[in-house]
Amino acid sequence: MMKNSLSLQTISRIAVFIILLFSVYFLFAGHNNPGGGFIGGLMAASALVLLYLSFGTKKINKVIRINFPYLIATGLLIAMATGVISVIFGYPFLTQFYEYFHFPLLGKAGLATALLFDAGVFLVVIGVTILVILTIAEDDD
Repeated sequence: MMKNSLSLQTISRIAVFIILLFSVYFLFAGHNNPGGGFIGGLMAASALVLLYLSFGTKKINKVIRINFPYLIATGLLIAMATGVISVIFGYPFLTQFYEYFHFPLLGKAGLATALLFDAGVFLVVIGVTILVILTIAEDDD
């Protein structure tokens, strides 16, 4: 078993926070600008991989209790639902709808159904990436 250094663990805590912030930014900016659910999910998965490398799989699995196959299924359901909802209303599959809403603290903001699709892709990419990496890591033990 490899022992990890204190400096690696300290720096990874800061780096993971920054990577996750950028991941969420790319998720929300993706339907209008470069980014989206795929790159945001890869960044979030890379932050989780950094945690697994820094602290070890056993310790992180105690802290992060996510069933990754369920995360993949949830993401697929969200992404599929955005396409099916447009069909239910008589539009072609995956038609994007965009509307402005007024939120109490944020003010006027535009919301698009593409954000829901990106959120589903975000969850699928995190789940698949981490599941593959953890499966490979378990073979090494």
